[in-house]
Amino acid sequence: MRKKRIKGRILMKNFKQNFAAVALSFTLASVSGQVSAEDSSKPIVIPTHNWSSQVVMAYVIGGIFESMGNNVEYVPADTQAVYEAIRNGDVTISHEVWQSTFGASFYNAMDKGGIIDAGTHAAMTLEEMGVPQYVIDDNLCPGLPNWEALANCQEVFATADSGGKGRWLEGPQSWHGDLIPERLAGLGLDDKYMVKFAGSADALWAELASAKKEGRGVITFNWTPNFTDAEGFVFIEFPEYFDGCRVGDGGDGACGSPKGWLKKAANYKFPKTHPAAYKAFSKISFTSTDIGQMAALVDIDKMSHEDAGKAWLAAYEDVWKPFVE
Repeated sequence: MRKKRIKGRILMKNFKQNFAAVALSFTLASVSGQVSAEDSSKPIVIPTHNWSSQVVMAYVIGGIFESMGNNVEYVPADTQAVYEAIRNGDVTISHEVWQSTFGASFYNAMDKGGIIDAGTHAAMTLEEMGVPQYVIDDNLCPGLPNWEALANCQEVFATADSGGKGRWLEGPQSWHGDLIPERLAGLGLDDKYMVKFAGSADALWAELASAKKEGRGVITFNWTPNFTDAEGFVFIEFPEYFDGCRVGDGGDGACGSPKGWLKKAANYKFPKTHPAAYKAFSKISFTSTDIGQMAALVDIDKMSHEDAGKAWLAAYEDVWKPFVE
């Protein structure tokens, strides 16, 4: 059992940030110096992307490395190109490799050499279009979450910028390319719906909040694990995914997303240059609850990503400390 359970959304909401920082300093001091001097003084370079859990987890893992005496740097990185950056040694690790979105880029980089599989988190993932729970509860589109119901209620999801069609608010186009527009066409719904790409994850959450306040229908891209797991979100049930169903794989795109793994990746030299840090990294395995809590600190409690990482480490020593033992 975890001794420091975060109640409600996250108990850190009630903590003073300086208290979290002090708590973290004591926490990190408790394990500092346990690792041998074998690790290089060269910084471990950790990428940050454009969704909350990934950035908070970057600071969580960076904090773990720093507690072991390592130097850490954080760099913004493209979500797809990061695997080439790891392979080439510009970035050291990737800690949220989502199978559905990044699996192909990850394995393509592995085939070229220079990047290794550093293990899998306990969390299982799903990345999919869906609706807030109230859309189902209020029967705004009868038949949902079955995708076929969408053919009869496009007006429920129309917006001022959708030209009379229903709107699907997808994440940034850099995440999935044209996957969702291709699905819309493959399902024969492109005459009734259009896809708009959000500029960031924050834009998705802002739209969900606005729609909830107005009580209107909204279809957005989302994923699990995420802070919305506790808020209430229902994924639309599309035709089952199978290998080859997507347009890029020769199919017509008329399929949903697969449930998948959440992996970690590392440059092939990392186990040699930082053997202790790599050992800890390979042991790190966060659950859906862990990851949802990290995201909630930013997306609900409005902490900065860095402060959220410190707060999570301070609250969950019982989770992460075994990784460095």
